[in-house]
Amino acid sequence: MTAAGFTSHSTTSGLEGVALAVHGNFDLVILDVGLPDVDGFEVLEKLRGQGVAAPVIMLTARSSVTDRVAGLEGGADDYMSKPFSFEELLARVKLRLRSSSGSSTADAASATTLSHNGLTLDYRTRRADVDGRTVDLSAREFALAETFLRHPNQVFSREQLLSNVWGYDFDPSSNVVDVYVRYLRKKLGAERFETVRGMGYRLV
Repeated sequence: MTAAGFTSHSTTSGLEGVALAVHGNFDLVILDVGLPDVDGFEVLEKLRGQGVAAPVIMLTARSSVTDRVAGLEGGADDYMSKPFSFEELLARVKLRLRSSSGSSTADAASATTLSHNGLTLDYRTRRADVDGRTVDLSAREFALAETFLRHPNQVFSREQLLSNVWGYDFDPSSNVVDVYVRYLRKKLGAERFETVRGMGYRLV
């Protein structure tokens, strides 16, 4: 990571990692599931519970769908199974940092938010504001909403959303995209997310 131009800090203790993340103002966390003191899933739960909004990439030797879903549902932004190439990890780190930084602008507030038609996403709190009402979103819901807000009125196929939001190979026959679009409709307004028959979804 240092050779790639990043300043990093590492620890083999999950509990120490929680303390570092809470007080260290890091831009991103790479979290191994197999830790000597506490499970990485428990570390993730503590991070999100204590308000750490930085993107989290989980690393694990466990490759089952159940474990991947557990990590993503627990608030992870990405999930890599061992063994993996460092080049791929570095690419995912850069992608998550770009996604969490917001659009570059002289206005600091707008650099940490993304808005369209009464809907605003706040990268600092990982929450949405809908016509003045604050809504909590899971990591997957936030990432999906972000994809739509970055490209309003653009139609996304289910395959595109799986690739852009989930970030790993996923069964294309899965209905996970439809499930999460329903979540967003319920939380952010059904009228915002239009089904384009035979093609996918778009934010209107």
